[in-house]
Amino acid sequence: MAKEFRVSRATTVAAPPERILPLLTDLHEWQKWSPWEGLDAGLERTYAGASSGVGAVYGWRGNSKAGEGRMEIVEAAPDHVGIDLVFAAPMKAHNRVDFRLTPEEHGTRVEWVMTGPQNVVMRVMSKLYSMEKMIGPDLEKGLLQLRQAAESA
Repeated sequence: MAKEFRVSRATTVAAPPERILPLLTDLHEWQKWSPWEGLDAGLERTYAGASSGVGAVYGWRGNSKAGEGRMEIVEAAPDHVGIDLVFAAPMKAHNRVDFRLTPEEHGTRVEWVMTGPQNVVMRVMSKLYSMEKMIGPDLEKGLLQLRQAAESA
């Protein structure tokens, strides 16, 4: 059983990277496209640190589906955004999220990658339900919504 997981999805957005980047680096903008925004109408959000880019912090606390956690942008460049992601509930986890933006002929290829360690419980669970199946559909939904947000801007 793997001690780490990696889930990745990509799409092409009919917009230049400079239109997509603010949707990633300003954590307030995530409400427009994040696949997890609709999980809890009463979600409590907190923002701290920089207004966008490196040092921007977003925390959330919600029902059992939304859970509780915190993310901080640790890298921000025209072609890459790196995020430190910590879940406190319903299960504790410390993961890494990366977005890579690659200009293409008809827009920008956006790749969303989530990686992290798999503790013993997660490794056992992955035999029944893999991280790929748990996270993959959310990344696909988020990329579709990100594409819609960027293309309509």
